[in-house]
Amino acid sequence: MRRAGLVVWGAHQRAAALVRPGVTTAEIDAAAEHFFVEHDAIPLFKGVPGKVPFPATCCISVNDEVVHGIPGSRVLLEGDVVSVDTGCSVGGWCGDAAVTHPVGSVSPRVQTLLDCTAGVLALAIQLMASRNRWSDVASEMAKYVRDHGFSVVENFVGHGIGRSMHEDPQVPNFCTPAFRRNHDFEIEPGLVIAVEPMVNMGSKKVRVLADHWTQSTVDGQPSAHFEHTVAITDAGPVVLTAPPAAGETLKPAGSAA
Repeated sequence: MRRAGLVVWGAHQRAAALVRPGVTTAEIDAAAEHFFVEHDAIPLFKGVPGKVPFPATCCISVNDEVVHGIPGSRVLLEGDVVSVDTGCSVGGWCGDAAVTHPVGSVSPRVQTLLDCTAGVLALAIQLMASRNRWSDVASEMAKYVRDHGFSVVENFVGHGIGRSMHEDPQVPNFCTPAFRRNHDFEIEPGLVIAVEPMVNMGSKKVRVLADHWTQSTVDGQPSAHFEHTVAITDAGPVVLTAPPAAGETLKPAGSAA
């Protein structure tokens, strides 16, 4: 799964290089798709069933769009924030990650939103080394977001990942009594999950747009989304969608090792 994670990381670097005013979301999506082709990777998002099959390699969500935005002709503007979420399969194993980027300069409050969302993902990964059950991690995640004055989206959660993009267990970024009682799970070696906090500046509530995919905040305020694929090993959590470590390489398929 690390190979798939590295390819996802590389696609994000290709996408991030394009994030600037004047670029369309379709251009960002095309860059990620081309990167997957170069590395013999199968995009996981394209064709996902729905009222209409998802048509793109990435979910690209801008400003008040929380998740599942469809790339297209929308032009990024100075002060926007844009979430890029993508995943692929390499050799039958999956990787999935998301990053929210500022477009040029953003307001201090929006930057705090991005920092909080990236920070709560980092907190979750850190806590996975010392907590035994996900409910304990999720409770700390929700508190971290509340302490920063923001809200955790509860309509969508993270997920197990392996041979398929979406596997058990469901991985919420908050904890309810019902989850703790009926759906909690142990954090133990062999577990691989996609942890993906979605944080709103205002209300936690979302609504689906007319394209049947894009989820937007009900109050029109900005949202942020960060995600990593994380494996639990005997030595602790390992971020499979992290940048290459010493000795790791990421070269196109067919190139010399």
